[in-house]
Amino acid sequence: MGTPEFARRPLLDLAQSHHDLVGVVTGRDKPAGRGRRILSTPVKIEAERLGVPVFTPNTLKSRALHEALAELHPDLFVVIAFRILPESLFSLPRLGSVNIHGSLLPKYRGAAPINWALINGETETGLSSFLLKRDVDTGDVIAQERTEILDSDTFDSLYARMSEMAGPFLLKTLALIESGEAAPVAQDDSLACGAPKLTPQDGFIDFGFPATNVRNFIRGLSSKPGAWSTFRGKTVRILACEIADVVAPTGTRPGSTLADRKRLLIACAQSAIEVVRIVPEGKKSMDGPSFINGFRPEAGELFGQPVMKD
Repeated sequence: MGTPEFARRPLLDLAQSHHDLVGVVTGRDKPAGRGRRILSTPVKIEAERLGVPVFTPNTLKSRALHEALAELHPDLFVVIAFRILPESLFSLPRLGSVNIHGSLLPKYRGAAPINWALINGETETGLSSFLLKRDVDTGDVIAQERTEILDSDTFDSLYARMSEMAGPFLLKTLALIESGEAAPVAQDDSLACGAPKLTPQDGFIDFGFPATNVRNFIRGLSSKPGAWSTFRGKTVRILACEIADVVAPTGTRPGSTLADRKRLLIACAQSAIEVVRIVPEGKKSMDGPSFINGFRPEAGELFGQPVMKD
C-alpha cells in the first residue's frame, strides 16, 4: 500500500524478491499540472508494469475493498507513504500490517518526517519499520536504519536517498518476521515529536529567524512545494540559499536586501542569506546574479511584504 515515488522503489524490490506479491493498493488517478492531465500514481504505474493487481478505492473503509483483499488471503500488508488505515483493514492479514516510516521513531511521527528533520536542522535521520496500531505511527518498532543528513541535502536529495534505502530495509524487516526473529519494541512516547503535513501556506519564509534557521527551512521544502516569499507584490520561491559571510547592520529589517552588486543577499536576524536559486512568479528558475540583473533590487527593498489584491 503506497502512493508516491518514495513507495515505488520498495514495491519494485519486493516484487523482485522471493515473496509472493498478491496485490497493490494505491491512490486514484488525479488531474495534475497546468493541462490538468489525468495521471496515475507512481506506485500504480509500477504495479501495472509488473502485472500485479491494483486496487484504487475511494475510501479505505469500503466493504468491497475489504472483501477483495480478504479473498487474497494475505499474510502481511506493507504500508509505505499511504493513508491512515482503519483497524478493520490493518488487522486483516494473518501477521498484521507493517509500516515503513521515514524517521527514527518515535521522532517525527506524521506525514512529513523528512521535511521536518531538515527544517529542524537534524544531522541524522533514518527509517523505521513498525507494526500498525490504532494511533498513527505509534506501533512497536521492528527495525531501524540510520543515515546522515548532509549539509548539502535538501528535501529532494534526502527523499531520493531514503527511498533507495527503503527497499532493502523492507526486505530485512520481512526476513526478521519470516524467520521468527522479529522482536518489536514499544516506542518511548516521552521522546515523541510530530511531523505534520505541510501545506503551500506553510512555506512562507520568516526572515526574522537567524540565517541558519532560514536556510534549514528552505532546505526542508525544496524543491516542492518550495519555500516562498514575496517581492514587489509577486510571489517568489526560493529553492536554495547559503549563509552569507556578512552581518546585517544593526537595525536592518529582516527581509531587506543588502547592498551587493553580484550576490542576492537578504537580511535575517543579525545575519543574512545568499540566495542561490530563485523562481520569480511566472518565470523560470534562476540564480541570484540573474535575479539581480533582471530585477535590479535596491538595498533595503523588502522580501515578504504582504501581497495586496484588488
